[in-house]
Order: sequence, then structure tokens, then C-alpha cells
Amino acid sequence: MQHQGDTADAVVAGIAARQHGVVSLRQLLAAGMTKSGVARRAKAGRLHRIHRGVYAVGHPRLSYAGRCMAAVLACGKRAVVSHRSAAALWNLLQPESATIEISVPGTGGKGKHAGIKIHRSRTLTDALVTRRNGIPVTRPARTVSDLRRVLSAADLRRTIRQADVFGFRIDESDGQSDGTRSELEHLFLRLCRRHGLVMPEVNVQIDSFLVDFLWNERRLIVETDGYRFHSGREAFEDDRERDLRLKSLGYEVVRLTYRQVASESDQTAEMLRRLLTR
Repeated sequence: MQHQGDTADAVVAGIAARQHGVVSLRQLLAAGMTKSGVARRAKAGRLHRIHRGVYAVGHPRLSYAGRCMAAVLACGKRAVVSHRSAAALWNLLQPESATIEISVPGTGGKGKHAGIKIHRSRTLTDALVTRRNGIPVTRPARTVSDLRRVLSAADLRRTIRQADVFGFRIDESDGQSDGTRSELEHLFLRLCRRHGLVMPEVNVQIDSFLVDFLWNERRLIVETDGYRFHSGREAFEDDRERDLRLKSLGYEVVRLTYRQVASESDQTAEMLRRLLTR
């Protein structure tokens, strides 16, 4: 006959397997354990306290994802991983800090926890939150928006470039209304404004193609090429076929990389100025 404690342990093991090795006290009690049973298992080394009300099951050596999940469980139902920690979960930054950063909506939230930095936000809505490998986390757009306040300019550029590699839309939380579809396109428009260039039309249909930027009077098209969507043989062939077709229609096509837009903006702007004024 199966003992009730064995049944509870099996339920807890299943929960821990879905939560990167960690469970909350609430989940332990809901599985059928008592507080004394939790204390007994902790003393025996079957549960390991990570935060107040949060335990690792079996052993205390948690992965980075496990530490993030433990921090979320410790901070309440609406808590999500954010800032540098969210960027690490999205593979935009390397996990570097021993501290997990968490955001909670509003100005309230649970108290301090060792190893957790809590950000309280009035603007954190459900639309800005998702799950990554089962962990509540800010979406890439919100994550980058948060990082703008805490990263150096160079680190932020590297993070945006990595987001572009993965094809993440990261302009959603900034309230942009310039018609761009990616951070790279947004950076290009900013380059044009900063250097006093004539502003182009954005995402214009020509023949069967949607081109990134168009100066129609000059018959000039600029395509900003993120690595993720323009790498590999098939993308290379498609881009050349597209360029030939546009050239046959009387357009000149200039392709710009992230580096040329973000890190070599002065040289890029001067080249465009010559093309636009010749």
C-alpha cells in the first residue's frame, strides 16, 4: 500500500521537474505535505531552503534558470524575471551577477530577499510578460527597454545586436510610431535625423517587394540587413535576385549592416549624403 508521504513526494518531484528543481512552500502544502513534514525533509537533506518559502528538491545546486525560478516564487504571483537576468534568459547577455533581478507591478510587493533585487513598476502589464522555459519573464522588448537605464552605451548596442540576431522585436515597449519593424531600422532613422539627411519613406512596397527605406525622387533604396535574416546561401541568393529586380526597375540598392549603422554612422551618413546629392 502506497504511503501518503510517498504520494506527496512524487507530486513534488513532478512540480520540481517542471520548475527547474524548485518548489514553493505553498506547492508543498498543496501536494499533501504538512509544515512539520517539510521541516523533517529539510533536516534530512531532501529539501533545501533557497529563499523564505522556496526550496530546492534533492540538492541545492541550481542552474541559472533554477535560481531565476526560485526568485520568482519568492517574490509573489505577479513577479517576473527582468533587466539583466531577463536578458540572460533570452541569451542577450551572459549570466554574470549572483543577484537575480525581478520586477513586480505597482509600488508594493514582498520584502527583501538575499540574492534578489526587486524593481517595482507602474508600467509592467501582462502584455509585456511571457514565459521562457516555464519561467515568467519580461518580453525582449521590455527587457531591452529596462536595460537602457542600466547598461553602458556599448553594452546596450551589443545587447540590441544580439536581439537582432535572434529576430526579437525590441521596439514594442518604446512606443515607436516611425513605421520601423526592428531596432536596426529604428537606429537607421535616428542616423538620418542626427546627420541631417533627407528622411526616407519607411517600409514601402515596390513591385512584389517591401523595401526598408526609399528616397523615391533619387531612386535610392536602403536595406538594413540583420544577420539572422540575411545569413546563409539561400538568403544570399534571394537578396541578389531581389536587388537585380529592383535595379531593372531603375532603383539603386544599398545594403547596410548593423555595424555600419550603429558603429560607423559618420562614414555611412557621408556615403548616403553623396548618393542623395549627386
